[in-house]
Amino acid sequence: MSYYTYQGEDLLLRLYLQPKSSRDEFVGEYGEELKIAITAPPVDGKANSHLIKFLSKQFAVAKNAVTVEKGLQNRHKLVRIKQPKKLPSIFS
Repeated sequence: MSYYTYQGEDLLLRLYLQPKSSRDEFVGEYGEELKIAITAPPVDGKANSHLIKFLSKQFAVAKNAVTVEKGLQNRHKLVRIKQPKKLPSIFS
């Protein structure tokens, strides 16, 4: 099983988030999830907001096209990206 699936034109990602990292980056596969490191701390929704901003840039979509469907207060997240315009190199 992969860390991503398509539901129509939407991309669903199973993520493992590592907040308070030194930089924003895709780390790689983490079991059946994609590990992402971000610089924001896990306080007051800052990590989720930063994750949405990071993913919107990586997939060339507006921030409102990225939604956290599960795991708002957890490191394990399910994220929907509506009609991604491009795929980062980690998906090839």
